[in-house]
Amino acid sequence: MFGKKSTASAASRPADGQGPTLVVKGLLAILLVYLVVCVFVGWYWNREPGVMQLIPATSAQTDRVEGEMTVATVEALMTTLLEKPGGYLSNDIMPPGVWLDNMPNWEFGVLVQIRDVTRAMRRDMARSQSQSAEDEDLARAEPLFHFDNKSWIMPSTEGEYRSGLKALNSYAARLRADEADFYARADNLGSWLGDVSTRLGSLSQRLSASVGQAPVTDGSRPREQTPWLEIDDVFYESRGSAWALVHLLRAVEVDFADIIAKKNAQASLKQIIRELEATQESLWSPMVLNGGGFGVLANHSLVMANYLSRANAAIIDLRRLMEQG
Repeated sequence: MFGKKSTASAASRPADGQGPTLVVKGLLAILLVYLVVCVFVGWYWNREPGVMQLIPATSAQTDRVEGEMTVATVEALMTTLLEKPGGYLSNDIMPPGVWLDNMPNWEFGVLVQIRDVTRAMRRDMARSQSQSAEDEDLARAEPLFHFDNKSWIMPSTEGEYRSGLKALNSYAARLRADEADFYARADNLGSWLGDVSTRLGSLSQRLSASVGQAPVTDGSRPREQTPWLEIDDVFYESRGSAWALVHLLRAVEVDFADIIAKKNAQASLKQIIRELEATQESLWSPMVLNGGGFGVLANHSLVMANYLSRANAAIIDLRRLMEQG
């Protein structure tokens, strides 16, 4: 009897090592599910927002406030950065955000344009002349938008940008209440366009460096070829910058409509917007290709550089029109 009972008890116990093996398999299954979920969530978060329709179909609004559309556009751009799927990703330290690089570079391209136009509003557009006082809300918003774009905590990047957005909202409310100023003059527009031209020129050169063929220069340091792992970073930064500029230039088309018509610059502005809109076409390849010459593979960086260079050439022409009497 005792022998049979002992045999039954031994049969009911798992073999040596079977328990730990089941635990390991369970942990591996959980890890696999987690990785699969991260892949799908990362894919969803990595999708770029489309071009937004911020301006009504009829832009000839009799009750619009000068400058309102530009400020509203900057607000919309910053709100998109903070509230798009996944939120702001550039400072993420946990998966899947920490594994993504295309979207953080896209975010930086948008952020640079927000910083430039906010500085232009604080420096020029909200001031009647060089000796006038700067707007207090813009003076708070602009440095907050220049806060470190990768700070995770103490303080967080999102917190600083939301504070800047709150100051910008205050300026917009005062503008609508006729308690703040916005001067849609040709010199103010030309000054900001100069900043835009500089940014696009730099991006075009960085994109062209994907093939490592530096143009003949006046003895300056030759441009090195972009490392293979950084080609997509420059590409998505350029797409983000162009995405932001499409919206900002559409706002300029409304707020500076009178001066643009006076300078006969409507065609130039529409050409710039058209070239920048072309940069937002869907990328059907699963990765940014870097083919050379007339080879089999495309070179997406050179295609992007072509659009940006043509837009920049039109911006230079538009800026020249703004400077003419």
